[in-house]
Amino acid sequence: MMNKNLNIYMFIILMFMSMLMLMLSMNFKIYNYMIMLEWMILSINSCNVYMTMIFDFMSTMFLSTVMFISSVVILYSSVYMNNDKFMNRFIYIVLGFVMSMILLIISPNMMSIIIGWDGLGLVSYCLVIYYQNLYSNNAGMLTALMNRVGDVAILMVISWMLNFGSWNFFSFIYKMNMDYMIMLIIIASFTKSAQIPFSSWLPAAMAAPTPVSALVHSSTLVTAGVYLMIRFTNIIMNFDYIQVFMLISILTMLMSGISANFEFDLKKIIALSTLSQLGIMMTITMFGYPMLSFFHLIIHALFKATLFLCAGILIHNFNNNQDIRMMGCLSFQMPLSITMMNIANMSLCGIPFMSGFYSKDLIMETMCSNDINLLIMMLMYTGIGLTSFYSARLTFFSMNMNFSFYKISSLNENLNNMIKSIIILSLYSIISGSMLSWLMFNDPILILMPFEGKLMTLLFSMLGIWLGYEMSTFSKTKMKIVYEFFGSMWFMKQMSTFHNQMLLMNNSFFFQKSIDMGWGEKLGPQGILKTLKMMTLLNYKLTNNNFKIQMISFIIWIIMLYI
Repeated sequence: MMNKNLNIYMFIILMFMSMLMLMLSMNFKIYNYMIMLEWMILSINSCNVYMTMIFDFMSTMFLSTVMFISSVVILYSSVYMNNDKFMNRFIYIVLGFVMSMILLIISPNMMSIIIGWDGLGLVSYCLVIYYQNLYSNNAGMLTALMNRVGDVAILMVISWMLNFGSWNFFSFIYKMNMDYMIMLIIIASFTKSAQIPFSSWLPAAMAAPTPVSALVHSSTLVTAGVYLMIRFTNIIMNFDYIQVFMLISILTMLMSGISANFEFDLKKIIALSTLSQLGIMMTITMFGYPMLSFFHLIIHALFKATLFLCAGILIHNFNNNQDIRMMGCLSFQMPLSITMMNIANMSLCGIPFMSGFYSKDLIMETMCSNDINLLIMMLMYTGIGLTSFYSARLTFFSMNMNFSFYKISSLNENLNNMIKSIIILSLYSIISGSMLSWLMFNDPILILMPFEGKLMTLLFSMLGIWLGYEMSTFSKTKMKIVYEFFGSMWFMKQMSTFHNQMLLMNNSFFFQKSIDMGWGEKLGPQGILKTLKMMTLLNYKLTNNNFKIQMISFIIWIIMLYI
């Protein structure tokens, strides 16, 4: 009983805080001001360490979204994880995540950002390994190690900022024109937002419980990197190699969109769609439109959380089975859940007047109305078409295919807290686009384009839906060679985890012995011992009274002296 009460209390508190932050955000936007709190913790020589908080339109809007989704996820968990003996522990870890996210969002200070940033990495590791089995442990280790790269990059930025006498990035934002520092910030953002070459941890992190995936790996944690990029937009635009990173983000969008079409795991398809949308956000940020990226970030968080929670209901009813080939005809047995899932899917595709349409259409029209490379424009349109492609495939497998699960299984759909949660989020999936477009942009955005240009986004979306429907019937065996490359995210998984397997190709005793001992042992203690032994033998031979060695060393010394 205590578990359910704690769920309800946390839901009410977080929902109230979310509404409060939304009103505060509107107030900041209308009157165009911000609040910055700062106090000095200690002073070392000429370098002062400040604790700083910033409340402006962007931070309060993001806080409102994080708290809203967290409250709905905690309400949803009261039923989804009802049989879990450690429900309170789960809620406390989720609250730890929310606190880390809040600290990250309101910090314009690199010292407090690293606390929130590192906190996110630690809490996400705890959530990924929540179900303690071998797969979860491997996924958690991959997640933690990938995110550590970003943590190290931010620590290097902090040490570099000692030159400026302050870690507050508002005070020296115009001094920070050093390419190395900007590159470190971009690398940190890329690790958290799972861009190439750090993409493999996001699908692996689907080992976490579904409510966690809805909160952490779709809407908030993965967008922390995008948020950091948005905050640093002023200096990132001065970076000479920004086009290279933009191309990497576009390739991430393409890679995840193609991989999702070869995937049969329900949660991994949605995770790859998240990766695809992160590529769009990163691209438009580096193109110089941070507000459009933030607009898409907020809307995407709402409809993607809906999609994950609907997937959770399906997995719950299918006895923890996530294979979409087992599903079919669900519109007859679970009509409300499938309706909500299709609403979120249509919003993801950018169907007109759903929430995703407002941001995605605006992003594409803005890019096309600027001076843009034709290749980049076509790759962006292809990415949008692929989004509709895998969404139509998911809808086809869940609704049009024959029911392929156990014949005696019973699917039920009670009006419990899980259904109530997705109803709340689905309303936002419909209205949030138009509502936020009125709130976030002071002036109406009018982009004059030819009629064909206006229809291009819709045309590619519809083309993707049609192709997705047509190609859904293709099985994995019919395109085995293609699947090996595209289905493994361009061999990203193998490169991230199995880079030592190439040693297996050689059957020599040395390589087999190396694999038995493990690369850590071989390169660590045993490697050091072997190197010291070899150096000792070499030193012994050199110091031995050998006439040949003495003569050779004398000749080499003479040659070096004359050169």
